[in-house]
Amino acid sequence: MSAGQVWRLVRTPLTLLVLLGLLGFGAYWGYENVMKPPPPAPVEPCVPQEVEDELESSQVTVRVFNGGAERGKAAEVGQALEAAGFNVRSVGNTDEAVTVTTVVGVSAEDPAVELTLGQFQDAEVRPDSRADGTVDVLLGSEYDGMVEDAPESIEIEGDSVCLPATPTPAAG
Repeated sequence: MSAGQVWRLVRTPLTLLVLLGLLGFGAYWGYENVMKPPPPAPVEPCVPQEVEDELESSQVTVRVFNGGAERGKAAEVGQALEAAGFNVRSVGNTDEAVTVTTVVGVSAEDPAVELTLGQFQDAEVRPDSRADGTVDVLLGSEYDGMVEDAPESIEIEGDSVCLPATPTPAAG
């Protein structure tokens, strides 16, 4: 058999193997990309808003997360914060094991963080340089409760505070 005859016999099966390999790689790549979780929504930055001398609790947006073992604690604290005038965006659990109640926000000096911190007994602050202006409350296993008669406003320096953008109502 000549080299040309061998090539003719091998060419078709070899082409099929290469095409099957490409098909298999394409199927694998497609499956991997379809199964990836969707990317997180982009964080909407806070918007400087004018405030007259004081930041009111109704201007502060908080999310409450339970990091301890007591069931329903985040919902209970969320309701208490709403009763104090705070805008509670969500309540839930956190995978992070938290011992001491922790208030997380842009910085320890942020008025929204300070006002939220003043609502809790023996809480700590954890700055995280977030851009959206929200405040997270992580309830720990050693949660000591809320402060009775906690302030519902806090004096601020300057005339504006960076707060979460208020959602616009849907056109209907």
